[in-house]
Amino acid sequence: MLGPVAGKTLLDVGCGDGALIVQLAQQDAVVTGLDRDSTMLAAARRRAETANVQLRLVEGKAETLPFPDAAFDRVLAVAALCFIPDAARAVAEMARVLKPGGLLIIGELGSRSLWAAYRRMRGWLGHPVWRAAKFRAPAEIRRLTSKAGLDLLETRGAAYYPPCGPAARLLATVDPWLGRRLTFGAAFIALSAAKPARFFP
Repeated sequence: MLGPVAGKTLLDVGCGDGALIVQLAQQDAVVTGLDRDSTMLAAARRRAETANVQLRLVEGKAETLPFPDAAFDRVLAVAALCFIPDAARAVAEMARVLKPGGLLIIGELGSRSLWAAYRRMRGWLGHPVWRAAKFRAPAEIRRLTSKAGLDLLETRGAAYYPPCGPAARLLATVDPWLGRRLTFGAAFIALSAAKPARFFP
């Protein structure tokens, strides 16, 4: 969904330990990672040093991105929105920092999946990470991007099986086929949206 990234300016909102952005930097993207957790940024810095790639790492919040308007060709938020209290404001900020014609890619755990149900149960039982998470249906994620003034391009699903290895191996061959046709029951939802050339938030 990102398309070719070589030479593109790219922001990962909620970059965590940098696993994804290091891969993108290895593909010659000009990468900035933002996270509110300094421990995660330190882990991302170590990962980048090990991989011998350059990253710009910034501590901050998704709801108030510390970047100028139209600064990035691509913005990513993978498994981040579910932990952001004001998701609408965060998506509006992601739209703001996108260049006209730029792409926003959001990846989230789907609310109507066994994976989300398992994590919800862990949250109810007191797990500090999952207690704070809010999982969204694809329609809700689409509404957030539309409200931010972006044009929806595509929504895909993935992982239509319980969170266990044997199920993954059994269904791996049909999973991509399902993901292009429906999102209901998908553990992972990916959405792409574009910023119009004339942007009116």
